[in-house]
Amino acid sequence: QVQLQESGPGLVKPSQTLSLICTVSGGSITTSYYYWSWIRQPPGKGLEWMRAIAYDGGTYYKPSLQSHTSISRDTSKNQFSLQLSSVTPEDTAVYYCNVKFRERLVPYDYWGQGTQVTVSS
Repeated sequence: QVQLQESGPGLVKPSQTLSLICTVSGGSITTSYYYWSWIRQPPGKGLEWMRAIAYDGGTYYKPSLQSHTSISRDTSKNQFSLQLSSVTPEDTAVYYCNVKFRERLVPYDYWGQGTQVTVSS
């Protein structure tokens, strides 16, 4: 079973760049047709999909967040990362990493436990 674990700073000041890391175990981030995403949930709001990176390194983004975010991966560490630039208090949220894939037509969807990020001076 694939397991994901987010790590991040917890508290970030406005205008700083936030970096989050998702460490994956039980599977490789280069396994064909696995898609790795970052999703967040601000307090009192729903889930917001932000960015994804595919098994082949291809990346996907939510258009409204394109200039504000980037995603990368380190295959040697089996990790993928999210960077948010110029954060504001509106970026306060629980951030989750996620993987979606299919095996023999059965869909799978695994999540990390989430990491709280608060943007405050």
